[in-house]
Amino acid sequence: MDARRLPARHGALWLLAGFALFRRHPPLATAITFGYLLTVIVVNLIPKIGPFLLPLLLPTLTVMLANGCRAIDRRLPFASETLMKGISEHRAGLARLGGLHLVGSSLLVLGGFALGDPINISDGLDPQEAMALATDLAVILLLASPMLAAFWFAPLLTAWDGVGAVKSLFFSFVASVRNWRAFMMYGLALVLVGAIVPGMILITAGLISPVLLNIFSVALRMLLIFVLAPTMVASVYLSYRDVFRGQAEPDE
Repeated sequence: MDARRLPARHGALWLLAGFALFRRHPPLATAITFGYLLTVIVVNLIPKIGPFLLPLLLPTLTVMLANGCRAIDRRLPFASETLMKGISEHRAGLARLGGLHLVGSSLLVLGGFALGDPINISDGLDPQEAMALATDLAVILLLASPMLAAFWFAPLLTAWDGVGAVKSLFFSFVASVRNWRAFMMYGLALVLVGAIVPGMILITAGLISPVLLNIFSVALRMLLIFVLAPTMVASVYLSYRDVFRGQAEPDE
């Protein structure tokens, strides 16, 4: 697999293109996104086995999301078979990916416990506690980054390319590292759109009127849920399409 090295600006373009893809078919983009989120919530709530079952299913759920986005992108007729494209043919590889995801998630959880006792923030934080919390979060993010890079493209490489589970993790990690500038820009653009701009709007609205603050709070929450979430889902598919363009997608 030959992963393209993209300039940093592509990270922001993934979000813009994701929004354009969302606008092409808002009901379908929203439906597949909320179907994914609902499945994640329901599985995670299954007593005892839910948190262990969810990592096993995530690679397959990711492929289903990407299949829906690809159908919108190509303006294909949508049917239940569309979401399952590549899954039945490569279910063994996706199952192995799920098992590796479970192992990686378990190691991250153990790493989080190894950081020490959780800090109680209900009564506020003094400067020392705040610094400790920030340090713990930074360490967890640092530990999670390689796993995120390895699994970003892996499910699609397995389902659409037929690449084995371990090889798909390797290719995904290499592709992510080669495009670290684009991913950094993607993260910055996401923080800007999802946190900084809404926060500035709410601060300004609160200075004007409490009623206006409530109105904007509800409106922004709806936008984040019904627009930004599907846009993010689409951007994952688009990042794969850009990095592995012309390599992986089977003929329809």
